[in-house]
Amino acid sequence: MRTCKDPEESLENPYNDLYIYYLKGRPNPINSVFESAFIGNWQENEYSFLFFSKPSSDEVEGILNSNPELVFLEEFHMTYDQWQGSKIEPFNVGRFHVVPPWQRNEKKKNRCREALTILLDPGVVFGNGLHRTTRDCIKALEMVFSSDQIKSAIDFGTGTGILALAASLLGCSRILAVDLNFLAATTALRNIRLNNLENAIMVVQGRAEDFIDSASDLVIANIHYDVMKDLIASRKFYNRKWFILSGLLRSQATAVRADLFRNRINIINSWECDGIWHTLLGKKD
Repeated sequence: MRTCKDPEESLENPYNDLYIYYLKGRPNPINSVFESAFIGNWQENEYSFLFFSKPSSDEVEGILNSNPELVFLEEFHMTYDQWQGSKIEPFNVGRFHVVPPWQRNEKKKNRCREALTILLDPGVVFGNGLHRTTRDCIKALEMVFSSDQIKSAIDFGTGTGILALAASLLGCSRILAVDLNFLAATTALRNIRLNNLENAIMVVQGRAEDFIDSASDLVIANIHYDVMKDLIASRKFYNRKWFILSGLLRSQATAVRADLFRNRINIINSWECDGIWHTLLGKKD
């Protein structure tokens, strides 16, 4: 577990092109080896995806030579828009106006006076706000904050930090944002600093299970079911008043509903996208 330090910040879009190098193994160290074109290392089990903003075969060869246990598998080149699935532009969801920092001038345009603005640089991390589970979680957050005073929250699988940011702007003053992936955690921290919310949100890199005892009024978990099922199996998970659980397929949502019911959590609302993705909002009796 590590408390994340501030990565370098850029207010220009550095991601027009992505050069991705796929390796088996975990290179260490890397930041001191690569130059400024290095965006980050996404680690997935025992595999690594090294992201660069320009061709970096020589740098990758250097890290392979210094880490003989690593195996080079493949490389990819794509545009940033291809990686994200669409062009990253300002958009509205609920009361929020979400703006990439390289278009921060849009902060003052095309939004109603009452909108809450989030500066969000998704980097190469999932959670740009366009996925329906993220949007449904934001709707759930608005419902919670419209009916109750939430002083503390924990966001499991924070990704870019967008849900923690939304909770803070709605009035929550103490939020713990947790992600196992270090690149996600550093991306979330960058976004928190872009929005000047360091005093309200703390980001840590670590396993969600290690923070199940953390006290909070609200838990947000838009995560893989493999992680969620371990969380909801613990009675300590239910020492909270409000629950926003998402990223669930139909059968998974059914299983989560049953666990919530057994632990006296009422389903206040639910959202379904195309019969595939499910989001649940629950409240303790």
